Amino acid sequence: MKVRSSLRSLARKPGSQVVRRRGRVMVVNHKNPRWNGRQG
Repeated sequence: MKVRSSLRSLARKPGSQVVRRRGRVMVVNHKNPRWNGRQG
C-alpha cells in the first residue's frame, strides 16, 4: 500500500492508524481527530 509522504507524518502521530476504506487510504487518529487524513 503506497502512502503519500504528507500522510506519513500524520501516521507517525500517537494514536493514529492507516486504514483503507472504499479504495481510499486514510489516516484515522482516535486521540486527536485533527490529525485525520485522506489520500485519493
